Amino acid sequence: MDKFILTLVIIGAINWGSIGIFGLDIVGALFGGQGAFISRVIFTVVGLAGLWAITFYTKLRSGSSDS
Repeated sequence: MDKFILTLVIIGAINWGSIGIFGLDIVGALFGGQGAFISRVIFTVVGLAGLWAITFYTKLRSGSSDS
């Protein structure tokens, strides 16, 4: 599960980077704009993955690995 979450966080980071550098929202461009339902679902899922990724800090601190 952690690998899947990390993948979603990376997708979100790449999308934000493309917005910052090029002014291009990749998710919005692929799925019908920022307001399109599917885009909003993807943004929500990526956002939830970011929240889940916060738990990685406790895993780093404890030295455990959940692959």
